[in-house]
Amino acid sequence: MTPKKQYYENTAKTIIANLEKRQMKGWYCQDSAAAVKKVLELVPEQSSVTWGGTMTMEECGLMDALKKGSYTLIDRLAAKTPEEKKALFAKAVCADYFFMSANAITLNGELINVDGAGNRVACLCSGPDNVIVLAGMNKVVTTLEDGHNRARNTAAPINTLRLNKKTPCSLTGKCADCQSPDCICSQIVVTRRSHIPGRIKVILIGEELGY
Repeated sequence: MTPKKQYYENTAKTIIANLEKRQMKGWYCQDSAAAVKKVLELVPEQSSVTWGGTMTMEECGLMDALKKGSYTLIDRLAAKTPEEKKALFAKAVCADYFFMSANAITLNGELINVDGAGNRVACLCSGPDNVIVLAGMNKVVTTLEDGHNRARNTAAPINTLRLNKKTPCSLTGKCADCQSPDCICSQIVVTRRSHIPGRIKVILIGEELGY
């Protein structure tokens, strides 16, 4: 095992122990293949599954695995009208499993997420029976302050470029605390505890994934 991989594993053990104290479950997988395998072990076939905006899910191969499996997929991007979008979101809130990543995870087991429309953090907070958070070890930070900084000055600027948003941070790479119509930082949520034991499950992956 390389020193970097050993560091990832040791750090993950610290985070997982602290997640347990916060009524969340945690696992560490050395790579994407192992992470996808773990998810498929956790999610029974025929389950209804949905997700928030997450590049990690795409990059690790989970999206392809779910599409090939025997699951009921609830994809809000399939909506063609505002009415269809509203109906799909209502189904998403009642899904068996909701997938997402996190903008940052502290060593103490806190999750930090910044959201635009709020659908991602809404389902994290309440609704779906299970939430599975997949996160590369590049998302790990030491403190909440570091997490906020990462979310707004690393994740947000890259995501504005991915989504073709015209915000100050898309040009400068630095949060301007803007009120732009294209702002994707409308909601800032810190999850310090799962109100239902075991509802939130965090899979840490020993790779750099997502933004």
